[in-house]
Amino acid sequence: MSIANREAAALSAKAVREKHLHVHLQAFVDRRRDPSNKKEAVLHIAVRMFLERGFWRTSLNDVAQQLNITKPALYHYFQNKEEIYLECYRRGISLIQTNLDRLQAYNGSGLEKVIGFIYSYAVLIATDFGRCVVRQDDRELSPHARSEVRAYKREVDHCLRLFLEKGIKDGTIRPCEPKLAAFSIAGAINSLALWFEPGGDLSAEQVAAAFARTLTDGLANRRKSKWQLPGFIKDRSLLVTAPPSQFAQTSQARIPYDRRTS
Repeated sequence: MSIANREAAALSAKAVREKHLHVHLQAFVDRRRDPSNKKEAVLHIAVRMFLERGFWRTSLNDVAQQLNITKPALYHYFQNKEEIYLECYRRGISLIQTNLDRLQAYNGSGLEKVIGFIYSYAVLIATDFGRCVVRQDDRELSPHARSEVRAYKREVDHCLRLFLEKGIKDGTIRPCEPKLAAFSIAGAINSLALWFEPGGDLSAEQVAAAFARTLTDGLANRRKSKWQLPGFIKDRSLLVTAPPSQFAQTSQARIPYDRRTS
C-alpha cells in the first residue's frame, strides 16, 4: 500500500471512529425512551475512558459528564462502575468466543487453526472492547468479578493449547511445549492493546496478518504444511468483529470451559 493510500485509510478509520463517538454522545440528547441505545452509549463512552484513564481513575461522574447527563441517570442502566466494566469485558470476550467457536468447527489443520486464532484475536484486540479484555488489571476488581474475568482468560488459553496440540499431532506444527507456545503467542498479541491505535499507518488486519505469519514461522513444519488463513477468515466479511445489536439484552458471555490450566 502506498503512503498516500495508507494516509487515506488512516483518515477514513479515524473519521468512522469519530462518527461513532458522536452518535453515542448524542444518544441522551434525544428525550425519547430508548434504553437499549442509551445503554450502548454508556458502554462505548465508558470503555474509551477505561482505556485512556484506567478503571480506578475513571468515575461514574466522569462518564456522566461526558454523556452530558447526571450521575443518578446512569443508575437506570447499571448499578455501579464495576458492572459497566464487566459488560465491556463481556463484549470483548463474546466476540473472541464467537470466532473461537468457528475455528473449533473449522475442518483444517492444527497450524491453520493457530494462524486463524492469532489473526482473529489480533483484529479484535485492536478494537475498544477487545483492548478492554487485556488492558485492565483484574486485581482492581471484586473477587466475584475477578473470578469471572479469569475464567474467560482460561478458556481462551485452553482453546489455543488445543489448536497447538492438534497441530503437533497432525504434523503441521513442530514438536513443542504447548503451554509455553501459548503463553508466547498470547503475550505477543496482547501487547497490541498497549501500542496499536486505529487510524495509524497499518490497519488492524495488516498487523494481524503480520503477527500470524511471524508467530507461526517458528512453529510450522514446512514439510507438511503451507501457511494460509482459514477459509472463513479469508473472506473479511465473515470474521466477527462487532457484537450483534441485541447484545445489550443478552450480554452474558458463554463459558464452555472453566477449568484451571496446568
